[in-house]
Amino acid sequence: MGRNDALRAARLRRGWRSIEAAAGALTRHGQQLLDDRQFTVSARTWRRWEGERPGWPAEETAIVLHDALGRWPENLGFTTPSGWIRPEHHEEEQVNRRAFTSITAAALVTGPTAQQHVDPALVDYFQQQLEGHYRADMFLGPHDLIGTVSAQYQLIDKLVRSAKGETRRGLLRAGGAYSALVGWLYQDAGDMDGASFWRGVTQEIAARSRDPHLIGYSLVNQAQVRTDLGDGHAVVELCEAVLDDGDRLVPKVRIMAMQQQAHGASLTGERRSVDHLLDQAGRLLPSVDDDLPWGNACRRTPGYLEVQRATCYGRLGLSAEAGSLWTQVLAVVPESARRDRGVYMPGRQSLPPQRGSRTRRWISPAL
Repeated sequence: MGRNDALRAARLRRGWRSIEAAAGALTRHGQQLLDDRQFTVSARTWRRWEGERPGWPAEETAIVLHDALGRWPENLGFTTPSGWIRPEHHEEEQVNRRAFTSITAAALVTGPTAQQHVDPALVDYFQQQLEGHYRADMFLGPHDLIGTVSAQYQLIDKLVRSAKGETRRGLLRAGGAYSALVGWLYQDAGDMDGASFWRGVTQEIAARSRDPHLIGYSLVNQAQVRTDLGDGHAVVELCEAVLDDGDRLVPKVRIMAMQQQAHGASLTGERRSVDHLLDQAGRLLPSVDDDLPWGNACRRTPGYLEVQRATCYGRLGLSAEAGSLWTQVLAVVPESARRDRGVYMPGRQSLPPQRGSRTRRWISPAL
């Protein structure tokens, strides 16, 4: 009996290039799916699964494997025990419903809420908190922040229901930034269902705010999800929709749309478009001078556009060019940013940088 090549092939198709990455990604996926932070798959266990005697996973683990890889264990090279019956459909629905309820609970507060006075100073309070959350994301990662940030979004949503006039509009703008961050945290964790849901929340609240900059920002966030889904044409279309109104938008939003459109172009194999869009965005960088509390990665991230270019080159198969750019980027990243340096390192071998369980940028281009 040979090694379990079926599981190895499924792992590589999912983008999990090493056993350690696969074990970590499946652990995070299972914790989200089952709403159970105790769910764990070790690298040692995964190594056994890919060996000559893979054994058979527990039923809960079988459900997580199926959800993550799209196949049941008997189709992944495991040794099927006699009497094995796949979990009934209604049981899978219960797991998925529990996971979805966890994702949406903070956003969908039902029924009327008691009216209260809303001090305008709360708008500044929530905006000031954002920068701290962005910094914490660079050091902690998604799972430790999702609960905190989504709870603050829930409070903002509650206050919006009582606020009036400019205070209400300010809270809507802050709420859009918070929901966008929650969406990124789910995306960074590899949970695309959660990411898509919260990106939709961002788009709705942006439209309610009537703020053209926030509306453009919300479309760029939708394009990010499409990038991770590999839908290059949709990415380009969403970013073109933003840039159609480019004259009304601050340079920062236009830069975000251009760099995300470059990711879409890399997915469709258009290197010339990648370089043209990123060069255009580079010319706009010195003009970024707004005081919007969101979307500031372009001015606080060392080598921001070169990170995007290197990632695009990696997708295009331009190994030498991508590796050279990652080396340049690593030279300017502070040693204190250990998490980000760890995400960058695969790029030196021209592999796309890793975070969560999916290929992605080292930091969301839209944060």
